[in-house]
Amino acid sequence: MNEQNYTTTILVDQTPAEVFAAINNTRNWWTGEPGVEGSTDKLGDEFTYRYGDVHRSTHKITELVQDKKIVWHTLEAQLNFVPNKSEWTGTDVVFEITKQGDQTELRFTHVGLVPAIQCYGDCSGAWGFYINESLRSLITTGKGHSSEQEQPSQAA
Repeated sequence: MNEQNYTTTILVDQTPAEVFAAINNTRNWWTGEPGVEGSTDKLGDEFTYRYGDVHRSTHKITELVQDKKIVWHTLEAQLNFVPNKSEWTGTDVVFEITKQGDQTELRFTHVGLVPAIQCYGDCSGAWGFYINESLRSLITTGKGHSSEQEQPSQAA
């Protein structure tokens, strides 16, 4: 099996600066109960994401290049829907922003989220929702999807 990291790309009409700002406004697109706790917009910031008792992960911003790139390193993870609950620990969540003509491309890659790990199906589906729908909506309309809206059964 091909050990490719999960990647998805979106193209929007907004500027790289607007895309960068939306990504850093994490609690408005990576929703859950209670969602994101902590600061998410400065190099070295640490924050925790929780989705009920299904998912908890703590991330550190290890790279922050204005309007170009953001990297979160997963310090710790507890995924309660798979036997290996710490599958995300040590992985990196990467956002790369590039200008494509009059549009901006956002390439999202979760380095370490590969088909061989147990949460790949549920986690890639959830990331698909959060990036392709919720974050895209925040970028294009100013509003991400709230935690009350229908989301995947297993939150990324």
